[in-house]
Amino acid sequence: MKKNSVSVAVIGSGIAGLSAAIRLALQGKQVVVFEQNTYTGGKVTAFERQGYRFDMGPSLFTMPHLVEELFELAGKAPKDYFQYHTHDEVCRYFWLDGKHLTLYPSVDRNVESITTVFGKESGKRVRKYFNDARKKFELTAPFFLESSLHKAKTFLSPKVFKVISEIPRLGLFSTLDDQNKRYFKEPKLVQLFNRYATYNGSSPYQTPGIMQMISHLEHGMGTHFPVGGMHAISQSLTKLAQELGVQFELNSKVEQILIEEKKVRGVVVNGAERMFDLVVCNSDIKHAYHELLHEHVQRPKKTLAQEPSSSALIFYWGIGQTFPEMDLHNIIFSEDYEEEFDRIRTNGPFWEDPTIYIHISNRLEVNDAPKGKDSWFVMVNVPYDQGQDWAEIQGKVRQKILERISTVLGQDIMPLIETEDVLTPPQIQHRTSSVGGALYGTSSNERMAAFLRHSNKSSSVKGLYFCGGSAHPGGGVPLCILSGKIAAEWIEEDE
Repeated sequence: MKKNSVSVAVIGSGIAGLSAAIRLALQGKQVVVFEQNTYTGGKVTAFERQGYRFDMGPSLFTMPHLVEELFELAGKAPKDYFQYHTHDEVCRYFWLDGKHLTLYPSVDRNVESITTVFGKESGKRVRKYFNDARKKFELTAPFFLESSLHKAKTFLSPKVFKVISEIPRLGLFSTLDDQNKRYFKEPKLVQLFNRYATYNGSSPYQTPGIMQMISHLEHGMGTHFPVGGMHAISQSLTKLAQELGVQFELNSKVEQILIEEKKVRGVVVNGAERMFDLVVCNSDIKHAYHELLHEHVQRPKKTLAQEPSSSALIFYWGIGQTFPEMDLHNIIFSEDYEEEFDRIRTNGPFWEDPTIYIHISNRLEVNDAPKGKDSWFVMVNVPYDQGQDWAEIQGKVRQKILERISTVLGQDIMPLIETEDVLTPPQIQHRTSSVGGALYGTSSNERMAAFLRHSNKSSSVKGLYFCGGSAHPGGGVPLCILSGKIAAEWIEEDE
């Protein structure tokens, strides 16, 4: 790899920042990653308590080939750095009336499972749902996810004309809830597939129906879990980046992006000016414009005015017993889904009827909990922080989810909690600079939200690029890897 004289500062070592840093190093650039925390990975980090290991952030892993691609580009064997389990289940779903359903990464098995539990649902209609989700994903992913929507050449691709011709059938002009009701008569199934709106912090009653394609990531492409937990993704990529010559400076908070005559000239880190030719900002877009960029820099008004995504309240519980009826991913649904989302949007009493997600990592990583016990990651969707009393809310949510889980399992869970920690929206903001703790920056509650996500390149400052969950194409491990890729490719093209 031939080095050139171009120096790049990457602000933040989240998955997108790591993805960009690796690709830039492979271009021969001198890359320094500045991270405000004592660890790399951003939201993808972990901790241990009394023999239990917990992933703090994302728990769902899809599209592992995007991680492997980074090693392959460097001429490395991915398995020497990173390995993962491929799971034979997607998720187990529970309702308070005793109904429960398991879905799989197989259309045939899902048709059988759904028609067995909800006999009145037509197997033909169920199969059509999964097939249509696959078609939408395969048609739009190269355009919406893998390419920049801010380059003219993207819209000149032959693929785009095919997408345009299919617009009436993509669900852009209906909500996800409307779309799902066209397939399913059973309200519980509509609720289940409405769940996919939360994968980008949105509401199924507002986000467009094209979000149906998200379900294909699980049911069509499969779910996985890294050996060593989700934390292994960020740590393996950090190791690769270091081997490629990327420098990491931890405990190094970037306080300002230096600009002169509409061109980047460096950053201010811990009070000191550091000169760079280019800057890649893997920080929340709102944080970047409010805290890092001088007020004279042109603001993307439409993007910054978008509704923030939802946040999360997460409990990490070491449970002194194992429950075989639960698997790696589990969801206990609320009784009134639409009301739940309305309360989240309006800061109402969302804790009264929450949907609960429980991730039990030791189903695949057996050493994540002592033998005969479980490591639980328990999450509910909540509004982004607007000054609410989170201590009070935390207590109310905790009480309600303990009641709900105990009802479903037929056993009082509270006495089984051996260790406990919690993550609130203000803590998420403090650790990751995500404004308000909004997990995905902006929501996708508007029809054209994908087009309004911030570009991976600044239109007003030369040498400034963006990547991460609040930039194009969005949040989650796979999309953040793609975000870093698009930013790095744009830098290479600009040269």
